[in-house]
Amino acid sequence: MTSPTATLLISCPDRRGLVAKIANFIYANGGNIIHADQHTDFAAGLFLTRIEWQLDGFNLPREFIAPAFKAIAQPLSAKWELHFSDTIPRIAIWVSKQDHCLFDLIWRQRAKELTSEISLIISNHPDLKLVAEKFNIDYHHIPITKDNKSEQEAKQLELLHQYKIDLVVLAKYMQVVSADFLAKFPQTINIHHSFLPAFVGANPYHRAFERGVKIIGATAHYATPDLDAGPIIEQDVVRVSHRDEVEDLIRKGKDLERVVLARAVRLHLQNRVLVYGNRTVVFE
Repeated sequence: MTSPTATLLISCPDRRGLVAKIANFIYANGGNIIHADQHTDFAAGLFLTRIEWQLDGFNLPREFIAPAFKAIAQPLSAKWELHFSDTIPRIAIWVSKQDHCLFDLIWRQRAKELTSEISLIISNHPDLKLVAEKFNIDYHHIPITKDNKSEQEAKQLELLHQYKIDLVVLAKYMQVVSADFLAKFPQTINIHHSFLPAFVGANPYHRAFERGVKIIGATAHYATPDLDAGPIIEQDVVRVSHRDEVEDLIRKGKDLERVVLARAVRLHLQNRVLVYGNRTVVFE
């Protein structure tokens, strides 16, 4: 079994000596660093880093690491997160009627490509309940209309707390999630069937076909109150031609959606994504 590790994701105003200061915190406590990466956004004046070390032989018990690092982070005006590799995140997948991303995530999780537990599936339609039953995952049908949205989102939030969910994945959930929900549960990843910022909103394949594009794409991003405008985690494209009809674009797009969403979820689960403003640094 791989030795458990701790990971710090840090962003702070740039200054000299930050790499040494952070690395010395780990070295001084007997830690062995196995991954370290950093990026400086000169325009924003920000230093961003991911540092991971083995817990075996580390002098500080887990419960003391955060308080000890806080003493270092405060004078740096740093924002930071601490994660442990043997903590298994609990995922809720939200769907509507399309099943391709749902199946892909379940298969990858069962194949241990995604270190997580898929604890819950929520849908605004009953169509995919049989998929949940096949894989023995709890399924909750919560229909949404413009008149009951607030009430139904309250039920969704209650389920997320009940199941102790760490991450929501909108796997072709064809509903706009409200700003109120996202303020209460920001750890939400969405897949959009377009290479954002092109063709925001509904029916992007039809609009791409009408525009005569030569590439189509898919984008996985953190959901925000602004439609399809959240911090981007992963994107990819595939070429199309004048011979392709809308149905061909949709077929090729679904292939991309599976892969792009899976990559984004994996990067998030591995604590490789650091959000600042409406941008991300992805430490691969």
